[in-house]
Amino acid sequence: IPVAMGYVPLGMVYGFLAVQAGLSTWITVAASVLVFAGAAQFMMVSMLAAGLPLTAIAATTLVINLRHVFYGLSLLKRLPRHAGARWYMVFGLTDETYSVLTTMPANTPVHHRVWVTALNQGWWILGSALGALIGSKTHIGFAGLDFALAALFAVLAVEQWRVAHHSAPLWCALISYMLARWLMPQQALALAIGLCVLTGLLWPSPPTDSQQARDD
Repeated sequence: IPVAMGYVPLGMVYGFLAVQAGLSTWITVAASVLVFAGAAQFMMVSMLAAGLPLTAIAATTLVINLRHVFYGLSLLKRLPRHAGARWYMVFGLTDETYSVLTTMPANTPVHHRVWVTALNQGWWILGSALGALIGSKTHIGFAGLDFALAALFAVLAVEQWRVAHHSAPLWCALISYMLARWLMPQQALALAIGLCVLTGLLWPSPPTDSQQARDD
């Protein structure tokens, strides 16, 4: 439900803007089905409207979504073995889906994880279709709806904090972003992600149960 509250209105904004920029309704919705990359889809609208080549759009999309590589590495043991379901979860991985999947119990059936991924994409497709239909019929303002994404991330961050054993990841993210904003304001997000990844690599791993037993 929290993902729906963020994806549906934000997808509507995307669909509305895409149609207003000259894209057809079916192409707008097809992008949500075949591409499914929220920030990249917003970027795609402006780049297509400017007449940029598809190669430039593809390269920019790769850079924007490069963070998903690190998401995927931490989910390798939770992916299904069936090739079709496995590749769909790889394709459907988003920030919000990652947050939901990592807060689900370890014994959650694999097919539940696949359906969560599909449900989240369904919310985005629904919002895109509604926005495209509205955009093709009328001209209205969507100012303020973009705050839905910020609210969604706040909810997901709270859920992550509730299931975490300590607050170190949250403090790491906050300090990294403040430092990045001070050093490179224009590239703060990318730099903050890099600092968090570096901290995660250098952070000492907690002792396993067998190591704890030996120490005892």
